[in-house]
Amino acid sequence: MSVVSQVILKADDELRYPTNGELTSLTQFFQTGQQRVRIATTLAENEKKIVEQASKRLWQKRPDFISPGGNAYGQRQRAQCLRDFGWYLRLATYGVLAGDKDPIEKIGIIGAREMYNALGVPMPGMAESIVCLKEASLALLSQEDANAAAPYFDYIVQAMS
Repeated sequence: MSVVSQVILKADDELRYPTNGELTSLTQFFQTGQQRVRIATTLAENEKKIVEQASKRLWQKRPDFISPGGNAYGQRQRAQCLRDFGWYLRLATYGVLAGDKDPIEKIGIIGAREMYNALGVPMPGMAESIVCLKEASLALLSQEDANAAAPYFDYIVQAMS
């Protein structure tokens, strides 16, 4: 849900017009619209490259993940990890576009944690993998855009910790 939807729904629930503060938040949301779209476009257009770099970085830091007995050992498990990298990149992108962490929470964090716990995937390893994804993603952005996108990746990392 975007900031616009949130403001409208809250005001409607309370049978009032949006407050000056809410209208100011909408102004800020619109002012950053081009930046949010630019970030999302860069991440979407470079998904394969980002996933490749993030996974290389993770396997270098944690070779135990791809060694016998590791959660990413074998072609099938490794392919699932790469699929998950792409999914988390999209999730962060949704947050950037919405200008809010709410889509990240609603679309994926709770269910993902439950799934990984059920499968015995160590959550600290998942958090570490998202850090690698963040680093690979932010390396493609300007400093200003990276600063705007980083909190969405950090939110996922924190949720996985």
